[in-house]
Amino acid sequence: MPRSINQMTSLQMPSQQVLFCDFDGPIVDVSERYYRTYRLGLSTLQASHQKHHSEALPLQILSKNQFWWMKRNRVADTDIAIRSGVPANLVDSLLQQVQRIVNHPHLLQWDTLQPGADIAIHQLKRMGIRLVLVTLRHPRQVQAFLQANDLSQYIDEIFGASDINAAHLNRAEQKVALLERAIDTQKAQGYQTSPTCMIGDTEADIIAGQQAGIITIALTNGIRSHDFLKRYQPTEIEPTLLKAVQSRNMTQALQAA
Repeated sequence: MPRSINQMTSLQMPSQQVLFCDFDGPIVDVSERYYRTYRLGLSTLQASHQKHHSEALPLQILSKNQFWWMKRNRVADTDIAIRSGVPANLVDSLLQQVQRIVNHPHLLQWDTLQPGADIAIHQLKRMGIRLVLVTLRHPRQVQAFLQANDLSQYIDEIFGASDINAAHLNRAEQKVALLERAIDTQKAQGYQTSPTCMIGDTEADIIAGQQAGIITIALTNGIRSHDFLKRYQPTEIEPTLLKAVQSRNMTQALQAA
């Protein structure tokens, strides 16, 4: 029986290979936004306390280096607050305030493109790779950033969270479900998902990739340190997205396709 045109095309044309990547960390540097959110949260808490109690809180504001070291080593937000001089009975108020404002447009503007991330994305597209973002950020935020940095045309699909606070909370089970949905969707569309990689900068990315049975490449230029990421035993640890694209495991995965 003669094959249909679609059948002949599928036999003659290999399906495009997919690569899965996180957004915050690999592509976006969120450190300044997170630090400014922390500072603004403390300022708001201080102003409220002075208004109602006519006295200042004995706050000890962390430097950005101190704050980011704690975030990268997964120090709990409650501990960061207490180390900043916030009384125990006001810690929840601070954390709630931070969650309310962290995605405000005047803070989102402090997100910046990671050095070399655009080069890495361009390189992937030249290699014919289908680049799919799997992120706990809301897709509208992702699209806005990509458009502002002239990168939206290089991203093939975005799987994001509907909850605007999901990225700040960074729950692994949400990333696992998102990556599973992303893989299933790519398979259903006829794209090649084995072998493939999940690239990210947190334990949630590593866990999601491991549960999906794919290569996991952890990056150290985001919100987790090398030592912290190493505990989760990713396939590979690289400093940046550009280095990950050029890595041995990535090369092997692409050659095996």
